[in-house]
Amino acid sequence: MRATEQNAEVIIVGAGLVGSLLAVELARQGYSVEVLERRPDMRREVIDAGRSINLAISTRGLYALRQQGLEEEALRHAIPMRGRMIHPPKGSLVYQPYGKDDSQHINSLSRAWLNKFLMSAAEKSGRVRFRYRQRVTHLDAKTGALTVVDEGTGEERREEGRVVFGTDGSGSAVRQALEQVPGFASTQEQLGHGYKELTIPAGPGGTFQMEKHALHIWPRGTYMLIALPNEDGSFTCTLFLPWKGPVSFESLDTPARLEAFFEEQFADAKALIPDLVEAFFARPTGSMVTVKCAPWHAGGKAVVLGDAAHAIVPFFGQGMNCGFEDVTVFNRLLAEHGSWESLFGALEKLRKTNADAIADMAVENFIEMRDSTGNPRFLLEKAVEKVLLNAFPGTFVSRYSMVSFSRVPYRLAYEVGAIAGGIVSELSEGLTRAEDVDLERAGRLIQERLVPFMKEHADGFRTEG
Repeated sequence: MRATEQNAEVIIVGAGLVGSLLAVELARQGYSVEVLERRPDMRREVIDAGRSINLAISTRGLYALRQQGLEEEALRHAIPMRGRMIHPPKGSLVYQPYGKDDSQHINSLSRAWLNKFLMSAAEKSGRVRFRYRQRVTHLDAKTGALTVVDEGTGEERREEGRVVFGTDGSGSAVRQALEQVPGFASTQEQLGHGYKELTIPAGPGGTFQMEKHALHIWPRGTYMLIALPNEDGSFTCTLFLPWKGPVSFESLDTPARLEAFFEEQFADAKALIPDLVEAFFARPTGSMVTVKCAPWHAGGKAVVLGDAAHAIVPFFGQGMNCGFEDVTVFNRLLAEHGSWESLFGALEKLRKTNADAIADMAVENFIEMRDSTGNPRFLLEKAVEKVLLNAFPGTFVSRYSMVSFSRVPYRLAYEVGAIAGGIVSELSEGLTRAEDVDLERAGRLIQERLVPFMKEHADGFRTEG
């Protein structure tokens, strides 16, 4: 379906990462695009700090950028993270590789930089117009008409006659309007933890004060601290704590309590955060939510993508990657469908089950990161998993590698991960060293359990990385 075959003008609500990438794609297909954004232009004004968790862009997100000719420039600003660096309360650091070797890595990338980059790329097409401080107050799901308030002037207007794409985040006004659609259902599950952003500055001459090519984790059971590297040598740290309880944001209510807590639990990080107290009490505390909904569209009048359709918590590093994959699938479907309604229905059918799967995996990975990454049994199983990945290439796969280093559908990655995890758990029983794993038995288990599943779903596993 080309612009000449349908209304050639569309509206995107939300100029975040997914909305800006979608604007690039629609412009490339010949559409005239207007993007309405409630915030000011982030390229010209400083947006409130402290509300973003650094991106970990991996195969799915990079593929989406590659389709638009934008991957190479993005990678110039990214830092490969080849594994987790675990910081225990006491004792030596522990490194856990993400993949079978260093070629399999995720990438730390500034959210703000990428958003600005995509907005500028969209404008360069000559077909995209961004309008800022525009607040959508209503969408008529039957007609697609928008009511918009210009927060600069206070004027209200009505936008009609254009298809609406809602990429306006987890609190989406477009999704809320879909409640008018018969049979619409939505769930929003708030995580019982919030997050606070802190910063480890660069050392002298822009040097990194910790290992550059790792995602750093301080797992402490019910809470944790993470840190991702930035281009300038700094690390963006994110503290995840329960909202309430003995150790929580509620309990850390004075500078003395905060400093004592960090000294006890994150002493090495505390030594590297000179403005700990000031930043902690000045920056906002963010919340995290999982959103699932259906349907994603109102006929051919409006559709939601990205977090507006399927917000997930950030603990698998897949929120942006999943949203970008929406655009990848949308791009493919454009050539296959003759109407917006048909296209939107196909998009939801292909994406919803996978979005739900990665949402569930993200919550599970939160528990793994905060509880298990310092556990000896967990470390042994991860080491056994790496042995199997190298000993049985192509026949043994892990959930993490499927999610992060391939474009295999999330639903298949979820299911194959359960099978592979069961094999690893069985093989790890009674072991003290991963290199002593029984490879003959491993081969039998893989052939009996994993290979048949992969053959049954061969089409999904052929998806290129």
